Amino acid sequence: MLNQINNSIMAKFDKGILGGFSGKVGNVVGVRWRGQDIMRSLPSRGNYVPSNAQLEQREKFGLVMRFLSPIQGFLSNYFGKRQGDKSPFNLAVSYHLREAVELVGEAYQMDYLKVLISKGDLRGMDSPQVQALANQELTLSWEDNSGQGNASGTDQCLVVIYAPDAQFFQTFEQIAQRQDAGVTLNLPPYFAGFEVYIWASFVTDNQQEAATSSYLGNLTIL
Repeated sequence: MLNQINNSIMAKFDKGILGGFSGKVGNVVGVRWRGQDIMRSLPSRGNYVPSNAQLEQREKFGLVMRFLSPIQGFLSNYFGKRQGDKSPFNLAVSYHLREAVELVGEAYQMDYLKVLISKGDLRGMDSPQVQALANQELTLSWEDNSGQGNASGTDQCLVVIYAPDAQFFQTFEQIAQRQDAGVTLNLPPYFAGFEVYIWASFVTDNQQEAATSSYLGNLTIL
């Protein structure tokens, strides 16, 4: 049983060091088992050497987490529905590990074409276009497909913009309705001169259903 303890879990104290705890503190692991508090020391890792496949998976996981963590709140709201013990953010991490990482030369990189900022069954954005204007402005336009499938004119527009060289994200929520067929976005001045990648989507007015997002391409902010 003790071999099944997850050594990576942080400890939680309820009654102090003389009381029960679960998780890991230093080199000691505690667990509640059949009404009893049990402690044991961590085993030595010895000469364990991770395989190349494990090292590659760690590299990919680190890349995905660094990319997604700044927009965790956004993804938690719009990336599908909880599935068992998997939150929308967990689902986003799993998707991007599986679909949106590519090997370029000897290093892994995000495949921005396959990045998703939202996921769901709502009708998506048709024929989106984006253009850079002066003073860090962007114009975004799309076809009004209200009434097609489950699309409603009051669905709200979502946009995520990412500048990889500076690792800046800018998110926009409820900035326009589907029936508006367009919106002007104002970015902070520090985006000027940076190349950005852009994704857009819709969510229902009650925030219950989202569309699978569209990749709008990349451009340089003026």
